[in-house]
Amino acid sequence: MKKLSVVMLGILGVTGCMSLSNQVSQPSLDDASSFIQPSADFAGHWLTPQLILLPKRDTVTSTLLVGGDKPQSVSLKKVNLPIDIAKRFPHLSDFQGYSLSQPTQHIKQWLTQPLLIKQLDNQQQASFSRVQFGNLLDVLYTSGSQDANELTDLGSTTSNGKTQFKLWAPTAQQVSVLIYDKEQSGPAQQIKMHFDDQTGAWTFRDGKDLSGHYYQYQISVYHPASKKVETLTISDPYSLSLSANSKLSQVVALDSKRTKPKGWDDQQDVAIASPLDNIFYETHIRDFSASDNSLPQSQQGKYAAFSAKNSDGISHLKSLKQAGINTIHLLPAFDIGTVNEDKTTVLSLDSTMGQLCQLNTTLAQCNDTKFNQVSINEYLKKQSPLSENQQAVVSAMREFDDYNWGYDPYHYAVPEGSYAANPDGISRIKEFRHMVMSLHDLGFRVVMDVVYNHTHQAGLSKTAVLDKIVPNYYHRLDPITGKVAQSTCCDNTATERVMMEKLMVDSLVVWARDYKIDGFRFDLMAHQPKDAMLRARDAVWAVDSDNYFYGEGWNFGEVANNQRFVQASQLELGGTGIGTFTDRLRDAVRGGAFNATAQDIRKSQGIGSGLVTSPNELTQTPNHADYLQKMDQLRIGLAGNLRHFPLTNAQGEQVTGEEVPYGGQPTGYAETPSDTINYVSKHDNQTLWDNNQYRLPFAMSTTDRVRIHNQSLSYAVLAQGIPFIHMGSELLRSKSFLRDSYDYGDWFNSVDFTKQTNNYNVGLPPAEKDAANWALIKTLIAKNKGRDTPQAKDIAFADAVFKEFVKIRMTNPIFRLQSADEIINQVSFLNTGKEQQPGIIAMQLKAADTAQQSVVVVFNANETRQSLPFKNANNYKLHPVQSAGVDRALKQASAKHGKFTVPALSTVIFVKK
Repeated sequence: MKKLSVVMLGILGVTGCMSLSNQVSQPSLDDASSFIQPSADFAGHWLTPQLILLPKRDTVTSTLLVGGDKPQSVSLKKVNLPIDIAKRFPHLSDFQGYSLSQPTQHIKQWLTQPLLIKQLDNQQQASFSRVQFGNLLDVLYTSGSQDANELTDLGSTTSNGKTQFKLWAPTAQQVSVLIYDKEQSGPAQQIKMHFDDQTGAWTFRDGKDLSGHYYQYQISVYHPASKKVETLTISDPYSLSLSANSKLSQVVALDSKRTKPKGWDDQQDVAIASPLDNIFYETHIRDFSASDNSLPQSQQGKYAAFSAKNSDGISHLKSLKQAGINTIHLLPAFDIGTVNEDKTTVLSLDSTMGQLCQLNTTLAQCNDTKFNQVSINEYLKKQSPLSENQQAVVSAMREFDDYNWGYDPYHYAVPEGSYAANPDGISRIKEFRHMVMSLHDLGFRVVMDVVYNHTHQAGLSKTAVLDKIVPNYYHRLDPITGKVAQSTCCDNTATERVMMEKLMVDSLVVWARDYKIDGFRFDLMAHQPKDAMLRARDAVWAVDSDNYFYGEGWNFGEVANNQRFVQASQLELGGTGIGTFTDRLRDAVRGGAFNATAQDIRKSQGIGSGLVTSPNELTQTPNHADYLQKMDQLRIGLAGNLRHFPLTNAQGEQVTGEEVPYGGQPTGYAETPSDTINYVSKHDNQTLWDNNQYRLPFAMSTTDRVRIHNQSLSYAVLAQGIPFIHMGSELLRSKSFLRDSYDYGDWFNSVDFTKQTNNYNVGLPPAEKDAANWALIKTLIAKNKGRDTPQAKDIAFADAVFKEFVKIRMTNPIFRLQSADEIINQVSFLNTGKEQQPGIIAMQLKAADTAQQSVVVVFNANETRQSLPFKNANNYKLHPVQSAGVDRALKQASAKHGKFTVPALSTVIFVKK
């Protein structure tokens, strides 16, 4: 057992603190053994050099033990909790404060050792708490003017022909850099790095230019996961280039010609006048082309697919651009920890069943060896549409294929290697840049999905990086147990920590400046502080002034209701211009209950899935109060989800958006339209097509199913705010009812840009996510009798109608009003209040200048033609795009005799003559 060193700390100016003397003593053997106490919690919080917090307990004495080579111990004394501390750390506001005896200049050294607090009660029974000190590290290393958060050269940098390595690791006992040659061959040259006590960074500056060389760090650090000093070999969290599978970091300068495709520096930015001119088209890099047989196999699922000239996917993107879609949103494309980048060792649908069965010997479908030489793709095609075989095989492939959505951060500032033809070194950089340049050349802006709320792993796990370097700093810990919070899915990061925020900001700047990314979508953004998001945007704006931020503002988990900081949540971000996805319009259209199963799904109809107007067998007696509330929620959504938008509600009362309820929250929360992202489908949960098939009545025709699908999309496209479109939703995209396809391969995630199929009913969805829904799915398929299976003509029709909606939005600025005042003054709703006609929302938009055209949009969710009285209807006509469009049913639409007449299940735009 190692010796323990005991130290004495002090507190200055804390309420209730009394001077302590003669408190230093040698710890007993019992104290020494306490460091391996399995029963110790992690409830000590060392927040400042002068203050430790612990849960309130009936204790007599409290002692701080600090491990190391010289055993000592420190007595603690209860003090009142300072008011400012209680406000800064609301989740610790009911803890007890403790002071330490004397100030000391050795505090930074103590934090490299194990820390433990021993408390005795009246019966001299001991309890033990380990210590969380992430905030103390911020106080010690980031509160000055020239310390860690001012560093601009973390990672590897080269200047004046000399390469420098710098790693922030203030609790490390020793750090070395391991330098390999350009071929990654060993042995590596190991060089000890120098520690700077002011910044907490370790540095080595070489006498020559090491560009192209690979490197790692070797760090010796006390790690609470193992309760001992570990010697760990790790990659650089500030890596700009990596070897395949991210084992080694590479020295690279992103302004070097070697990292740029031809024409990179000369490409033109795709400018927009306002964020409200965006229409986001959400694309997963692999989904975009993995099933595109017009491409060479080597380009399928790769960055290179976006640089093809006339592939099926690119042809579709060109048609979307012509309609008015202008921004491609890429699901995560930074380096992730869940996909094997060595293409020679991964499985694909082109692999044989025999290859899969060699890797997964327990798969029941492997018992029939006659399929050993058959490709997995062909095997799956041979199965019955309602077979369990597809999901079993796809699930068995998960560990061995090259598919994942990518919400598994490994390195934040390097492109993912599995999408590159060559994942080694600068090749992935050039391939990513070529993709971005090609999309810019097509006229698209490029947005990237980023994930700063969690990492793939923490502790001593394989793909953990940050937590190996500064243990328990970069991740958010439970205040009592010290376990890493996992409310997001994985190991939550603590962006309230200064250096985690810095990593977020610095990597965002890399993507904006060096990769020309035009905007960022933040996964689970409300798990991050509002102030951190605003600072990050300011930093990005310094290099790209029209960059746009948006993300998920969901309020949940250990940070919910601002209990750790003011969150970047829906209700807090209003007025900042950082957009949040609105679940208000989404749920009103789709129906809520996104986590429901079986019959509870079918009962949860929305305006766009038959509520009241097309009841199914379980909703013959609908909840009219719920229906009317959803109609008002949808109206507020169409008006940009504004807090102060005036509306006559279903009870005939004059209310504002924030007074229309949505669960226990207001429906309207936006202060400005750029706060709002409108959508009815995205990568999460069932696709719009699958969602509707769960809820629509059995007897509904294919034609009507397509029409109600198109209408659902029209709400998002024609609403004030910014539309967000899930790739393939315009093509009736299906994932065969799969709720969460994040790791379920190309089979369920396929998109057919030839418009021949929508991937519906290609096997029961994987049991892990949807086994509880199998019985319902089988019932739906049987009773729908093929009416839920669209043909090529249906897909082509849906695509064309969707593009008409987009064109109408983008050719009339009245659908993109720039302020709350404009929306309040120019947008209103007909058919509201107690006497409203069921199934009809009518939105009137009055032009304020000659650049705009006045319109009335009538959304008819009924299965029959409807007429809506309007005194000045004769002054309007069917929009020219629709009158010349593909929807023949709109020939029935008219504006005359003091009323608008619209066909069934139609969104009709009337424009003022």
